[in-house]
Amino acid sequence: MGKQGNKKIIVGLAAAGIIICSIAGYFIVKSQNEKKKVENTVSKYTDSLTKQEFSTYNNLFSEESFTKYDTTRDEVVQRYETIFAGIGVKNIKVEDVATKPKDDYYEISYNLKLDTEFGEIITEKYTVDMKKADETYSFTWTPALIFPGMSADDTIKVSTDEAARGEIMDRNGIKIAENYDYQQVGITPGQLGEGADKEQNIQAISDKFGVSTDNINEKLSQAWVQDDLFVPIKTLENSLSVMEIAALPSGAAIGNTNQRHYPYGEATAHLLGYVGKVSAEDIEKNPELSENDSIGKSGLEAAFDEKLRGKRGVSIDIVDEKGQPQKTLLKIEKVEPTNITLTIDSEAQKIAYDSLGGKPSTAVISSPKTGELLVATGAPSYNPNKMVLGISEEEYKVYAEDTNLPFMSRFANRYAPGSTFKTITAAIGLDSGHITTTEERSIDGLKWQKDDSWGGFWTTRVKETPVVDLKKALVYSDNIFFAQKSLEMGEDVFRSGLNKFIFGEELDLPIYIEPASISNEETFHSDILLADTAYGQGELMISPIAQLTMYSVFMNDGALVYPQIVKDQEVKTKADVVGAESANIVLNDLIDSVASPEGYVYNLYNPDFALAAKTGTAEIKEKQDTLGTENSFLLFFDVNNRNFMGLIMSENSRENGTATEKASAVVQYLEAHYQ
Repeated sequence: MGKQGNKKIIVGLAAAGIIICSIAGYFIVKSQNEKKKVENTVSKYTDSLTKQEFSTYNNLFSEESFTKYDTTRDEVVQRYETIFAGIGVKNIKVEDVATKPKDDYYEISYNLKLDTEFGEIITEKYTVDMKKADETYSFTWTPALIFPGMSADDTIKVSTDEAARGEIMDRNGIKIAENYDYQQVGITPGQLGEGADKEQNIQAISDKFGVSTDNINEKLSQAWVQDDLFVPIKTLENSLSVMEIAALPSGAAIGNTNQRHYPYGEATAHLLGYVGKVSAEDIEKNPELSENDSIGKSGLEAAFDEKLRGKRGVSIDIVDEKGQPQKTLLKIEKVEPTNITLTIDSEAQKIAYDSLGGKPSTAVISSPKTGELLVATGAPSYNPNKMVLGISEEEYKVYAEDTNLPFMSRFANRYAPGSTFKTITAAIGLDSGHITTTEERSIDGLKWQKDDSWGGFWTTRVKETPVVDLKKALVYSDNIFFAQKSLEMGEDVFRSGLNKFIFGEELDLPIYIEPASISNEETFHSDILLADTAYGQGELMISPIAQLTMYSVFMNDGALVYPQIVKDQEVKTKADVVGAESANIVLNDLIDSVASPEGYVYNLYNPDFALAAKTGTAEIKEKQDTLGTENSFLLFFDVNNRNFMGLIMSENSRENGTATEKASAVVQYLEAHYQ
């Protein structure tokens, strides 16, 4: 064969190679396009399922796959929407997606993770066939694509075992936060009448119960409303009588709803707080919550929310047409809520609150041997039942704009303690030897200063007493005596004594109490601040609960007993904060404040009961020799039995009355019931 023939063979082979490569390239491109179409179709499937776009999702299936089960595409869409809404599906994740080619179709497998209002459901593996027809792909629907294992006649059943919120009792077993059947006003739409009659009846219901007609009409327009169904409009804080119910406008009806109730209302509001519907923020913090749950929003309801709320049990099952369970998708055991018994005496709490007269003030009372709080209340307050049932914007605005701050828990707020603090200065002085029971000190006039270095600052007193001993200094609340004694002690001795108390400590209570502080810096830097602190002013900041805790040393031979509010807790003490002898000297010296006609608390004198007391005034003023705002304090002790002690504080007492004026009724109750 010649060269010409060889060239022809080479050219032929090259052409054949080009053809073969072209064919191979065609099939590669075709295969890649096919693969991309498959991936895109599977992606549409998973995306629509993730977004719960069931119309889009079901459009991906062949019509024949629905007719096989004697159903339609629309009916299946409705089925998905009903089931997924019924179990409260919030989010869907499609995981572990796999695509396997078969002879003439693809098998797609995946798992679902469903975030529902009842908990998380993780399914078994799904499988769905995907076939090609006329350059497009469609899936083959089966009932098992709702949940693996479901057949055509199966449905989903949700069974719940609700956990009623635990109740809160006082020390005597009286409920102070309870689950209560309130009356609920509703409307039976079919009984409203038509046209003008209907409008007139809606207006009458609006006028009687303070619900706008727009609000009523909005509730009547809900999708589920039918003529013979009860449509709730408003929950009533106070029940209607039989006669009032009989006189209701046409269409109105009375039902019942169980919600949280606080029998003592404003008296316990700051302590207990209240419950309310969860917010989006609450759910973000705790994904186990659902929008239908109620949780503690403030106070002890919030502090003990998890215990009080418990956890409802739930079972989500696939059931057959006879209602028989076929498979369980989710099972959560019920967690029983806990009832909580407090140390509070609800009757004393109510009496103390009423005695405050709605003016800015607070009262805390404890059993000093155990630290059990018998009373923790304050005024002004708010109605927690309104917060539960749905407070109107107008009502809330009244609270929010009240300059007396009705939402503030004054027993947890810090104040300068005033002259009640002289008891602690006295005990520290007795322990250090700088104060004795026998020394008599001559003091002239109503004001005093150390020397000219104090400039325009003077320590003043109310009662001019030429010769003062410790007992007179306590009974007459002599600022000059304690200022002089603190300077004699010096800062090191005085601060060392103070540091044995609970300054800077966080109290182990379910309600937050900001720690007490002696001064803004670690040292006073001046004799004036040292003297000022000795009689309870200066930069001292102590909450009433912390004050009462400190003063417990006088009822426990010098040992401090920490406060507690839950019954039957272990008593926690701090020993030897002051000496036993010093503590009892101060306590007994305070008896004359009540027993002596010249004492500042003589109005509480009871010849059959040994009560000791110390008044106090903390004055807040912009400069010396001006009239400032006074906060009034009263500290009182059951001397013989040592079964109770208390502290009452009244803000701006010149206008709102003194603490002593607010004490009589609760002290009488304590003397009668805590002997």
